Amino acid sequence: MKTDFKFSNLLGTVYRRGNLLFAPDGTCLLSPVGNRVTVFDLVNNKSYTLPFAHRRNIARLALNPRGNLLLTVDEDGRAILSNLPRRIALYHFSFRSPVTALEFSPSGLHFAVGLGRKLEVWHTPSTPDAGADGELEFAPFVRHHTHTGHYDTVQSIQWSSDSRFFLSSSKDLTARIWSLVPEEGFVPTTLAGHRQGMIAAWFSKDQETIYTVSKDGALFQWAYMQRPGTTTDDDELQEQDMRWRIAERHYFMQNNASVTCAAYHAKSNLLVVGFSNGLFGIYEIPEFINIQTLSISQNDIDYVCINKTGEWLAFGASKLGQLLVWEWQSESYILKQQGHFDSINSIVYSPDGQRIITTADDGKIKVWDVNSGFCIVTFTEHTSGVTACEFAKRGNVLFTASLDGSIRAWDLIRYRNFRTFTAPSRLSFSSIAVDPSGEVVCAGSLDSFDIHIWSVQTGQLLDRLAGHEGPVSSLAFTPNGGVVVSGSWDHTVRIWSIFARTQTSEPLQLQTDVLCVVVRPDSKQLAVSTLDGQLTFWSVSEASQESVLDGRRDVSGGRKLSDRRTAANVAGTKSFSTVSYSADGTCVLAGGNSKHICLYDVQSGVLLKKFTVSVNLSLDGTQDFLNSCNLTEAGPRGLVDETGEASDLEDRLDNSLPGASRGDASKRRQKPEVRVSSVAFSPAGRAFCAASTEGLLIYSLDNTLQFDPFDLDVSITPATTLKTLQQGDYLRALVMALRLSSPSLLQRVYRAVPAADVPLLAKRLPELYLARVLRFVAQEAAESPLLEFNLKWIEALLRTHGRVLKERRAEFAPEMRLVGMVVERVKRELVGLAERNVYNIKYLLSKPLEKGDVDAEGGAKELVDEMMTVGYEDGNEGEGEWIGFD
Repeated sequence: MKTDFKFSNLLGTVYRRGNLLFAPDGTCLLSPVGNRVTVFDLVNNKSYTLPFAHRRNIARLALNPRGNLLLTVDEDGRAILSNLPRRIALYHFSFRSPVTALEFSPSGLHFAVGLGRKLEVWHTPSTPDAGADGELEFAPFVRHHTHTGHYDTVQSIQWSSDSRFFLSSSKDLTARIWSLVPEEGFVPTTLAGHRQGMIAAWFSKDQETIYTVSKDGALFQWAYMQRPGTTTDDDELQEQDMRWRIAERHYFMQNNASVTCAAYHAKSNLLVVGFSNGLFGIYEIPEFINIQTLSISQNDIDYVCINKTGEWLAFGASKLGQLLVWEWQSESYILKQQGHFDSINSIVYSPDGQRIITTADDGKIKVWDVNSGFCIVTFTEHTSGVTACEFAKRGNVLFTASLDGSIRAWDLIRYRNFRTFTAPSRLSFSSIAVDPSGEVVCAGSLDSFDIHIWSVQTGQLLDRLAGHEGPVSSLAFTPNGGVVVSGSWDHTVRIWSIFARTQTSEPLQLQTDVLCVVVRPDSKQLAVSTLDGQLTFWSVSEASQESVLDGRRDVSGGRKLSDRRTAANVAGTKSFSTVSYSADGTCVLAGGNSKHICLYDVQSGVLLKKFTVSVNLSLDGTQDFLNSCNLTEAGPRGLVDETGEASDLEDRLDNSLPGASRGDASKRRQKPEVRVSSVAFSPAGRAFCAASTEGLLIYSLDNTLQFDPFDLDVSITPATTLKTLQQGDYLRALVMALRLSSPSLLQRVYRAVPAADVPLLAKRLPELYLARVLRFVAQEAAESPLLEFNLKWIEALLRTHGRVLKERRAEFAPEMRLVGMVVERVKRELVGLAERNVYNIKYLLSKPLEKGDVDAEGGAKELVDEMMTVGYEDGNEGEGEWIGFD
């Protein structure tokens, strides 16, 4: 169904703010992207975004030691407990105040949370120590204890390896040691001596040493020792004189840079420190030996974490949206990703649907791989914001328009800019259209009312189409390449026949300014979006209006903080700025400066579904009704600048322009507004993407989470697999054999499947096993004599899963190459066999029979016997392999 599109992935941004997490096995990295969490699989080179979303930006993440429970907390202290392997939210909870630190204990039974100056320890939901009375079914979060004593915000929490104690470091220049349960003789201890707020504190591997790092670059090593000068041998006095004291002091000399983050790996004694100037250093302690010092950013490094083995270091920088994973031993990047610095302006799918191109106001063009979710290349040749992009229908050529006055053509095979088009005068181009053959490119500008046309081969300006009396806002070529359609602010849409002998234009009059023009894939209809919120559909051949859709009520939604009227009465959000046809032309997708994306049926004019882009309250325009409690004498609380009340000097400084809505996203005073700047359907029609303030949202009809219904437990054995096979449950037996990974058992089950049931089994086979089954069938076809049976399997798998194999061709490339080689080999052998049989038959039929030697019956019998003898490859009857004749 066309209405079954569901959120699939979030691209375009890789890190916003908060802490990073490595999975317990060290192969996956979890990063907060706004109000969602993205998981980067560093081994399989994939990424996916968890489907649930918070009401505000995520501030802290924590993962239990088993790696199955993920706790995410937003800026307001509202938490979501989720099952990470199944990607589902289990429970919602509120800590009622902002969370500044969060950490699970190594045992996984408890987690500690820092709430400002207060510390709380909670039981982990569904743990064995919770009791068997089922009380946690109704109250999963049970508080164990509350600790107070800090005088400023808690910065970090670190547990001991036995989960009995934990360290908390705070901005009040101290670190404190707490016990999970009351210990005999233990008194909560305060570690004081730093001159600036502490960044973090850790236990050593043997728990005999504590390391603390402060903002001014001081590293203190603490040891449990006797007070200097005490020589008494009395045990009681000796115990009283034992204290945690500073054993050594070290300092990071980085000029005026301050320490912004730090991480410690106890097993290898590695300390990684990030600085405000973009440098990071790796130190071996307690000797304090500097192993590496590198620069990875021009801005602050917000967070750093180390994986379980201590080989990979993950860094996050929020100002530029950078996410890096560095392997320090080989000095190479495992992951190096960066989102757009500014808002995305336009998007387009590649003709094969495997890539998405995004352009933004930061002047960058990024190419994203749909299957992996990673940015594979970034073009930075444009010197100003890139406003539009378009693919040539043939070849891997991308065209982009920019405010710097240039149109550039990009080769996406060699990843280079091979042609640049400019106008005689300096213009800021805002729209672009490319001829399907790739021979001609057109561009429109808001500065000039003419449409410029260039030749792609020569780069020369061919013509300037004059006729519009206002800026050209949108351009589109018909897919058959016959005409080009232009929309303008002069309330008209013009259809140009630029390849005709006399260039003529057919004007279509509308009521208000034209915002977007798009042509249906069959070139017979065009959809026009206007400023009054209407979608009008016109016939291209007859230049007549066919139908009208009023979308003002559908697209309106979301009240900004500065709005004086309700969302239903605000005129600024009541129009579609971007429209896209589906692959079959039966539906249109429309979005604008609101939080809604509307899917319409063209023929009936019915709204099929409304997609909500974001529920993030950190963005402006996501609320339908404003809370009157947030109104103050100075205006809405969200618009009041409260940076002067911050405790740190760098937080109080504000160098931004008042009311600036573009530029550095971290320095703007007003909230970024939720909007959809561009939408696009995939060529196959199975997915669509939307460029929004949150990033690049992908909605798909396919369930990206591959559910495996058979777990490997003690009940799955070769004996039970054979028993299932005897019962006739072939699919279950096949999956059980795949789970056991026994080649002989898998071959036995495979060959026992009836040939008539092969299409049904291929249809019901889960996609999770598709690659393994393809590989096994190809090997069987290359080795076993069951030629027709193997070909039946290959045909059934390709017919049933052909769409998946095409859309994920990069993932299934090795298996498809193996299948192609086997099929080609079978074809070659069959052709050679048929040719040899033809020659043998011709030879036997041409052999003369002499009259009178034998009668007709005997001659025929002799001929058949000779044919049977020749039919064996080696010519020895009874020993060779029969290659022909029934």
